[in-house]
Amino acid sequence: MSTVENKPELLSKGEASSMLPQLVSLLQDAVNGGSSVGFLPPVSADTAETYWREAIDELTQGNRLLLVARDAGSVTGTVQLALAGKQNAPHRAEVQKLLVHTRFRNRGIARALMNAAEVAARDAGRTLLVLDTEQGSAAEQLYVKCGYTRAGVIPQFALSADGALITTVVFYKLI
Repeated sequence: MSTVENKPELLSKGEASSMLPQLVSLLQDAVNGGSSVGFLPPVSADTAETYWREAIDELTQGNRLLLVARDAGSVTGTVQLALAGKQNAPHRAEVQKLLVHTRFRNRGIARALMNAAEVAARDAGRTLLVLDTEQGSAAEQLYVKCGYTRAGVIPQFALSADGALITTVVFYKLI
């Protein structure tokens, strides 16, 4: 197994727009593969495209950063930072939608994306990152390994694919 070929990169709106079909496919793969990232499987191409178009529009508004990892030109993973826009929160960002294609998991891509997100956050003047993830998921273990501190849990936070309510874990990291 190879590791991620290229260092994760921060994308502009134009760069992200040119990758739209790959981003749609990645989101579908992640959700249909069991990732709890706000969608229920099976997620349609139209739903995924609508999500990505809205996220990409936020890049130019200055309240979102999008990083991607690629291998041989193909998008293998993404992570986003939602930059808090409130007057009392210019130091904070939320890590969102850490996605790694199922074919490329366990190669260090998620960790590389998280490290790159921290660098991008610092470059944007952010010193606090927050996130939430499904309790008991592989992502929960990853965030602990990346140095995030567990702040607590919220029961019955989201629906799973089978309709059961799942618990989310809230994390933070001072960077």
